[in-house]
Amino acid sequence: MRIPALPRPRSLAGQLFAMQAVLLALVVAGYALFTYVNDQGQAEDAARRQTTAVARSIADAPSVRAAIHSSDPSAELQPYASRVQKDTGVDFVTIMTPGGIRWTHPDPDQIGRPFLGNTARALRGETFTETYTGTLGPSVRTVTPVEEDGHVIGLVSAGIRVEAISERVREQVAALFSVAAGVLALGAIGTYVINAQLRRHTHGMNATELSRMYDYHQAALHAVREGLLMLDAEHRVALINDGGRELLGVGGGEDVMGRPVTGLGLPAPLTSALLAAEPRVDEVHLTASRVLVVNTSPVSGGERRGTVVTLRDVTELQSLMGELDSERGFTQALRSQAHEAANRLHTVVSLIELGRAEEAAEFATAELELAQALTDQVVSAVSEPVLAALLLGKTAQANERGVELVVSGDSGLDDGLLPESLPSRDLVTILGNLVDNAVDAAQGGPRARVTVTAYAQDAELVLRVTDTGPGVEPAHADLVFQRGFSTKPTGPGGRGLGLALVRQAVQRHEGTLTVTEAEGGGAVFEARLPLGDGGAGRASGDEAWRTAGRGA
Repeated sequence: MRIPALPRPRSLAGQLFAMQAVLLALVVAGYALFTYVNDQGQAEDAARRQTTAVARSIADAPSVRAAIHSSDPSAELQPYASRVQKDTGVDFVTIMTPGGIRWTHPDPDQIGRPFLGNTARALRGETFTETYTGTLGPSVRTVTPVEEDGHVIGLVSAGIRVEAISERVREQVAALFSVAAGVLALGAIGTYVINAQLRRHTHGMNATELSRMYDYHQAALHAVREGLLMLDAEHRVALINDGGRELLGVGGGEDVMGRPVTGLGLPAPLTSALLAAEPRVDEVHLTASRVLVVNTSPVSGGERRGTVVTLRDVTELQSLMGELDSERGFTQALRSQAHEAANRLHTVVSLIELGRAEEAAEFATAELELAQALTDQVVSAVSEPVLAALLLGKTAQANERGVELVVSGDSGLDDGLLPESLPSRDLVTILGNLVDNAVDAAQGGPRARVTVTAYAQDAELVLRVTDTGPGVEPAHADLVFQRGFSTKPTGPGGRGLGLALVRQAVQRHEGTLTVTEAEGGGAVFEARLPLGDGGAGRASGDEAWRTAGRGA
């Protein structure tokens, strides 16, 4: 048995339209009812004022007093009353004796008969108004005395039928309801137009769906590890998730919502990428402590509404890629050395086969002494194991590229000198990229040479790399550390990132990085990193050792 699907709840726009239409109808109906009741009361008040004015004017007329004293008051007063009734629009005018016997009436057959109504207050000299049912039906009537010399000589009553009053109100209410219907129609049309726009903006979803989508939206924003940043059309921050705050270095306690992207304190290249109108795909940018891959996509719906930015942290990946490049260089150097070792081994074997054993031993010993001398030179100058291993590998790589890499005699770093606050990975990033840059610059020159100096002095670690390349123009002294800057053609993997990573690592440890011109040509890159209190004593001792060594 197939269970019928439950009807989908009405969309939010539909619910609002129904609610607004009902509310508008109730307001119009309530106003119409109020107006009807109010008009009814106003019509009765107007009838009282009208009948009072008519009755008083008749009672004050001298001709009426004269007719009352005539021998046949009805003959004179009936035409007068009919004329006044017609001219003033009242339904009846009755002039009567103080005893209530009619002298006039709209129906001549009622003349001479008693007046149906109250007259006691009028006999006391008062003018009053009441609603009473007489021969013409219910009416609003005013009764007033006709006085002469302080005596009541007659009574006058003028009245308007209640039916006539209701007819006037019905005419007014009919016009009112016509206007109300028009207002209701216009209100319904306006409400429909507004809700059509709301339906388009909410994509026809109901309140439950919108609430659920918001909950999922918030959960997704906080769950994704990638950074998400949304900018409005004015390039202000409209939304940023936890990952975006962490990657851009704006803490959770800092209110960045609504701030322009130019006020976030980001590096200029990254800010330019976020402000760009065209999309950016997998662009690499550096912040103070991270390497980010940035993608931007404009949000448009007939007009530019903003930009969606995704951020991926590839700091660790970039570090691993650098280590992989180093390993690849080591592998190539080992392959080349293995080839050379095979050639040398063949030479030794051939010498032995020729009976030149003594010459074979001398040849093999000389090769071993050369390799050991290189290792001893590096280790004696830099006994810190990570840097020593890095320099040995870079020496082999440089040798394969025709560049001589030497460690300066001024170098001196003891094992255990570096504090925990200065991780070996950052040292590899700094020194490795400086050496790679120097080898690139020196390669192909007539005296290709790279000199590395590493020592500790005054609680600072100094890493200096000098090359014999073309040098750095003074105008490029700062540009050379920016991402993307390179004086060499761009390769498959791109250039201009190594020195930018060096500056990032140096700034992360509050150090300094400079480039100057070397004596005799080339460039000198120097990084100075604070060692902190833990390395101050050892740095002073190491400095004394280096000074004594140079004096000897």
